Amino acid sequence: YRNSGGGHYNHAFFWDEMAPPDEAKKTKPSAELEAAIDKAFGSLDEMKAKFEAQAAPGAVFGSGWVWICASSDGLKLVGTPNQDNPLMKGVTDEVMFPILGLDVWEHAYYLKYQNRRPEYVSNWWNVVNWDKVSENYAYVTEKKAGVPVRG
Repeated sequence: YRNSGGGHYNHAFFWDEMAPPDEAKKTKPSAELEAAIDKAFGSLDEMKAKFEAQAAPGAVFGSGWVWICASSDGLKLVGTPNQDNPLMKGVTDEVMFPILGLDVWEHAYYLKYQNRRPEYVSNWWNVVNWDKVSENYAYVTEKKAGVPVRG
């Protein structure tokens, strides 16, 4: 159940946080999310750099996911193997609530990028829907629960 449930949740979450590039470029983090990013990482650009380093080959060995999560003490960057998710007990030191996640399984990028995962990750920022990520942040900080997904 862990792989099937995690796989469904992770992918449904992933698809909902993206938009076509022409739409995504019109979005931006909410003031609340931007303040949380600045507090945790210094700036959005620094968060992206740390995220890209966490998503690099070898940082998440083989297949897995990279997440920005709300935790009890602010935003955290987390990598998980396989279909694991920070919502699952025992995956990280505490249960955390993802607000942004990236699939770094080869199936997510191989047809277009082959083995060039860093290029895939860098280009992924062009389709991130910051309005949705901001909604995710507002939801998890208010509800202290994972973002609901479709299906």
